[in-house]
Amino acid sequence: MTEKHGNLSIDSDNLFPIIKKWLYSDHDIFYRELISNGCDAITKLKKLDMMGEYSLPADYKGKIQVLVNPDEKTIKIIDNGLGMTADEVEEYISRIAFSGATDFIEKYKDKSNDDQIIGHFGLGFYSAFMVADEVTIDTLSYKEGSTPVHWSCDGGTEYNMEDGDMDDVGTEITLYLNDDCLEFANEYRAREVIEKYCSFMPTEIYLAKENAPEEYETIDKADKRDTDTVIEEIHEDAKYEEKENDKGEKEQVEVSPAKDQLKIVKRPVPLNDTTPLWTKSPNECTDEEYKEFYRKVFLDYKEPLFWIHLNMDYPFNLKGILYFPKINTEYDSIEGTIKLYNNQVFIADNIKEVIPEFLMLLKGVIDCPDLPLNVSRSALQNDGFVKKISEYITKKVADKLIGMCKTDKEAYEKYWDDISPFIKFGCLKDEKFCDKINDYILFKDINDKYQTLPELLAPVADDGKTYAESADASDDTKKAENTDANADSSANTDENKEPEKNTVYYVTDVVQQGQYIKLFKEQGMNAVILDHNIDTSFITQLEQRNDHYKFMRIDADLTESLKDESGADLTEATTTLSEVFKKALNNDKLTVKVENLKNADVASVLTLSEQGRRMQDMMKMYAAGGMGGMDPSMFAADQTLTLNANNELVKYILDNKDSEHVPMFAEQLYDLAMLSNQPLSVDQMTKFVKRSNDIMLLLTK
Repeated sequence: MTEKHGNLSIDSDNLFPIIKKWLYSDHDIFYRELISNGCDAITKLKKLDMMGEYSLPADYKGKIQVLVNPDEKTIKIIDNGLGMTADEVEEYISRIAFSGATDFIEKYKDKSNDDQIIGHFGLGFYSAFMVADEVTIDTLSYKEGSTPVHWSCDGGTEYNMEDGDMDDVGTEITLYLNDDCLEFANEYRAREVIEKYCSFMPTEIYLAKENAPEEYETIDKADKRDTDTVIEEIHEDAKYEEKENDKGEKEQVEVSPAKDQLKIVKRPVPLNDTTPLWTKSPNECTDEEYKEFYRKVFLDYKEPLFWIHLNMDYPFNLKGILYFPKINTEYDSIEGTIKLYNNQVFIADNIKEVIPEFLMLLKGVIDCPDLPLNVSRSALQNDGFVKKISEYITKKVADKLIGMCKTDKEAYEKYWDDISPFIKFGCLKDEKFCDKINDYILFKDINDKYQTLPELLAPVADDGKTYAESADASDDTKKAENTDANADSSANTDENKEPEKNTVYYVTDVVQQGQYIKLFKEQGMNAVILDHNIDTSFITQLEQRNDHYKFMRIDADLTESLKDESGADLTEATTTLSEVFKKALNNDKLTVKVENLKNADVASVLTLSEQGRRMQDMMKMYAAGGMGGMDPSMFAADQTLTLNANNELVKYILDNKDSEHVPMFAEQLYDLAMLSNQPLSVDQMTKFVKRSNDIMLLLTK
């Protein structure tokens, strides 16, 4: 084949079906597009009136009427906006994809605020052909001397335009539905779709079923409006009942006063709220209004904890309200809903480019007229501007939380247990957010008090110890020993030493780790509670970003503060008991230590290395998430069984190591230590129960 060079040609016969069928992913969106166009037309007419280019009637009230007729298989969308001339119909409708809104804004950009011009007449109009076999337009322009226009198209590339018979300024679009889309002429389905997309559009929207029987309501005569159609005047006489007075005498008492009422044609009620709460200034809104808006929009009757009202005009226009919902994490999925609007027109839920991932856990609305949407408004165009919006929202959330912590710590503490998953997830997902909020993360301790990280690590005693290491003499002892041993060479070694880290002890299960908590409290020590699924990843990240502290679970090691250093040497006892327990438990890998613990009632304590346990937890998480292939037991944490030389039972085992009952006692002590650390397996629990019965039987003999 010889080389050929030419221009690509686009055939409108092929292009139009693509526009009709694939421009929008959801067919119900035609309601949004056509109603938006009507809102635009009304907004434009009002602006022309404000600029003195047109005079609206004194009683003018912009509105959109949607009339469904399931019998005729039609939908009519009527607006009393500025209408169109024949030339404008030709320009804005017949030439696909020309944006009337864009043209209007360009023409009047120096004379008006274009915030309320919603958008794309042209392609938006053609969304009607996704559901209709034929579409007609009847329109009359506001321009003096204009002739009404009738335009029709049966879904092909040909249209017909002629003089119409419309009397009032505005536009009426009629859709003749195809058989696959008759549901949209159902009044209840239409209401559902319009409320989904148009609940907050700036022009009142009314829905009615054509040829439906007229409905009536009764009102007090004093409440009559000029627009009411009175059907009947109703007078109701006062009602009396015979009652006994204080003197025991019977008398007639008025129980219902006389009423003058009117039976009127039922007043139409708009489907939408034209001035949603986010369009108002925060100081104009009451707490009850915020709560009512939350209930209405999200159908959630649990009160939100608190909210953030976003209101920004520069460098971009953004308004909205973000709610922190109360979540029962045991039963609820931690998944929120952020509704995105563009000039009060619903766009989508949870668009990740605009809403930071961690804030999708919240519930809220965001309205940004400056969003660079594609022509169908179903997605965002790739734009660095969108990232700035996302960063602004993140900053406002961080500022709100920080401000609350600084000015209303009591409320912040009250909310903390509910909001901590949001904040911790945010720290994991967004470094900038983590940097801002780092010093305002709260930790609840085993005494039910809340502390921030700076408070955890701040000196709280005369000896200079921190909250985290208070009463932990080991660190101080080690520091003193290091100081004495290296006094002469410190200048040469300090540069090579890793920075010394404070230890923050934590608890993951206050019931399971109750014995360790009791030991800590007895010695005046403290630990924080980290019992949420996200905490393992969270503290690992904190350690990576902060090199002056580390987290250690309360059962990872026995601190020096729990030990009595004044006792005898325990080397021989350790050797003896180690042999006894390893043999009884048939576990040569078990590390056995013998210590003089201050609490003589504690016989045995099991500790797991921090890093080993974290690795094991991580492998379990991966296995649960379907990332199998490795056995979590391969990464089992190193166990250390510490026996208390001050405990009478341990002394008995040491003095009677060859007794026939010692192996049983050794197993029991190990299982008791394990129970204080983690649940026993089914097999271990079965043996533990039987052994407990055997030990009690020994007491009966």
